[in-house]
Amino acid sequence: MKKLAVITGASSGIGEAIAKQLSAQGHPLLLLARRVDRLEALNLPNTLCKKVDITEKASFDEAVAAAEAMYGEADLLVNNAGVMLLGDMATQDAAEWQNMFNVNVVGLMNGMQSVLAPMIARNSGTIINISSVAGRKTFPNHAAYCGTKFAVHAISENVREEVAAANVRVITIAPGAVETELLSHTTSDDIKAGYESWKEDMGGILAADDIANAVTYAYNQPQNVCVREIVIAATRQQP
Repeated sequence: MKKLAVITGASSGIGEAIAKQLSAQGHPLLLLARRVDRLEALNLPNTLCKKVDITEKASFDEAVAAAEAMYGEADLLVNNAGVMLLGDMATQDAAEWQNMFNVNVVGLMNGMQSVLAPMIARNSGTIINISSVAGRKTFPNHAAYCGTKFAVHAISENVREEVAAANVRVITIAPGAVETELLSHTTSDDIKAGYESWKEDMGGILAADDIANAVTYAYNQPQNVCVREIVIAATRQQP
């Protein structure tokens, strides 16, 4: 059996694809999501499924401790859980901004802190943060979402510098448009229709497996090799 991998937001989309690939490669898993029934339905071997609100640090820590008691110390954390609520800054419900920052930023930091100290102590470990092209440039109706993903990029690079001397890797994956449930969280029908039209203009977008391939590629490099950032998008996606 290989080393324990922890994946947040593993009940669908990118997180589910990552879980399946890492399981196929022989890793025991801790899968975290709100919909634990979806996690259990994956029926992956050597897998602990936990219903966890990643914005609550204590429950995150408890889940990691339970998995480590079963499978050994976590060697990989994939911070994949995220919310995308697109909206016009002049009219968007402020509760949507708060929700995105809580999940996309605070939840990510909770995850990093839950595994970092042991990784530093043993001079080994990898954290992969799933960000977005929207963490590198802005898009219409993305102001708050871009803010969260710019934060993910900054936090990831800052922590990477802090832990590099301890041989711990922090990797940022920045996908463009991917076919997942993420857009369905947006409440504006007009914005969703515009996004769907943009996808059609590109002639199709990435699949969740494309991002999982990038994650496993980066993780499977030797520990002394850190692929600091991967930006991945459909060839026809221009911005």
